[in-house]
Amino acid sequence: MSASIEEHTIEVGGMTTRYFAAGAGPPLVLLHGDGESAFDWSWTLPALARSRRVYAPDLPGSGENAKPAADYSPAFLERFAASFLDAVGVGRAAVVGSSLGGLVALRLALSEPSRVGSLVLVASSGLGRAVNLGLSSLIIPGYGDLATGWAGTKAGAAQRARSRARLLFARPGRAPKAWISEQYRLARMPGFLAAQLAALRAELDPLGQREVLLDELPRLTMPTLLVWGERDRILPVSQARAALARLPEGSIEIIPDCGHLPQVEWPDRFVRALDGFLGDEETRDPELR
Repeated sequence: MSASIEEHTIEVGGMTTRYFAAGAGPPLVLLHGDGESAFDWSWTLPALARSRRVYAPDLPGSGENAKPAADYSPAFLERFAASFLDAVGVGRAAVVGSSLGGLVALRLALSEPSRVGSLVLVASSGLGRAVNLGLSSLIIPGYGDLATGWAGTKAGAAQRARSRARLLFARPGRAPKAWISEQYRLARMPGFLAAQLAALRAELDPLGQREVLLDELPRLTMPTLLVWGERDRILPVSQARAALARLPEGSIEIIPDCGHLPQVEWPDRFVRALDGFLGDEETRDPELR
């Protein structure tokens, strides 16, 4: 992390929560995906903070956070996101969500639209049933527990990091060494893999994603940007195009030769897309200035 990025710990809904913050200006909140941490935003946070106050929390069960006995459902994580805004004193913000974090951000925008001035969904869950079959297999009783048990060992954690690079990046060789190291570190943290498995089981069923909110998208009142990697192996880019057709005020950025984590694989392109979109919205929305 850059020296200009602050690391804080705060209580959110009774849970100890780590978050990174940087910059000054209109508030921007970044929500990471399942199996990840706020560290995913390391490659973009400094640039996004040039003209904004940016907050990137670890979601419950991830990173340095508390790992409570909870269902880790999208509804649980949505309540956490709203409570986090309260805890840091933000009434209204631009919200960016990646993968499962996208579903959390989308739910928040639908349930509390006055709090989300603009919305960015990055390879977001909740926009179609289809999902990588490798993830679906982890919800099988017994198998997922054995897989996460192995992944928590030294050898298993190293294998997990390499496997995730092959799955999440269009070209695994572009996965930064720091990202690989963070994946290894996370897998070795007590309680992390169990919490991530619980979140995955709450998100998926044997046929794919449990919660598909396409029919709810016309209710969104804020401008929404969809950002997707053209070679996403987790969630097909067709889901982004289907969502765009239902958004009252939507736009899309498809990044070529990119996988599921554009904020890590192509950070410069990602920042340009967000800067263009958020700059327009911050100009039009006085509450985000």
